[in-house]
Amino acid sequence: MEALSKNTIKLITSLNRKKERDEAGLFFAEGPKLVDDLLNTFHCTLLIATSDYLSAHKNIKADAVQEVTKEGLKKVSALCAPQSVVALFKKPTYQLDYKSLGSQLSLMLDTVQDPGNLGTIIRIADWFGIENVICSKETVDVYNPKVVQATMGALSRVRVHYLDLEKMLQDLKGVPVFGTFLEGDDIYEETLPPSGIIVMGNEGNGISSNVKKYVDRKLYIPNFPQSRDTSESLNVAVATAIVCSEFRRRINR
Repeated sequence: MEALSKNTIKLITSLNRKKERDEAGLFFAEGPKLVDDLLNTFHCTLLIATSDYLSAHKNIKADAVQEVTKEGLKKVSALCAPQSVVALFKKPTYQLDYKSLGSQLSLMLDTVQDPGNLGTIIRIADWFGIENVICSKETVDVYNPKVVQATMGALSRVRVHYLDLEKMLQDLKGVPVFGTFLEGDDIYEETLPPSGIIVMGNEGNGISSNVKKYVDRKLYIPNFPQSRDTSESLNVAVATAIVCSEFRRRINR
């Protein structure tokens, strides 16, 4: 059992920064549940694990595998309580199929900046069978370790794209675009189709004016009772879950 080299430690810790992730074309994940899910989808260049993990996983698909002690794992873990495995994966390259957007439900995120929110939204997309999440270029990087951790493996089943949203919506024809607004129509009283694009906005500023002008249908999630003083707005991930649930609920009605 060899100790981790300084170069390996340096590489892994550098992946906390987007610039280094982009240059290396890699991202970092840790924990058995998360790593196991990602191994089924992404190319693993290096897996570092304890003997317990390796003994339970005999056929690991990775370019290199290194056994370490729990103490050795602490040198590269981003968690307060390191788990039994960390791994490096190649960042995938996806092409968004514009033609398919008219026949499926997709999420669009306009400058969502909190890593936990993005990771949770990807989990929500996975839960409700949404395969594509389209992000503005200002949205937090999906391969930020905090985002990857928050997805809990959903990243292996949901494709995340970064595009110029205004340009995309300008070119998109025949696909309904929904967004949540305080001045929108009550989502529980609206007719909702099985396909379209749901736009969710920034945590503090909501949907930007550049994107807002392309929203066909403005929806509102009412508080209860509506006459009662309440919070100014819902957390973007919570709002996403409510909206996606309502769209999917209508399919079986």
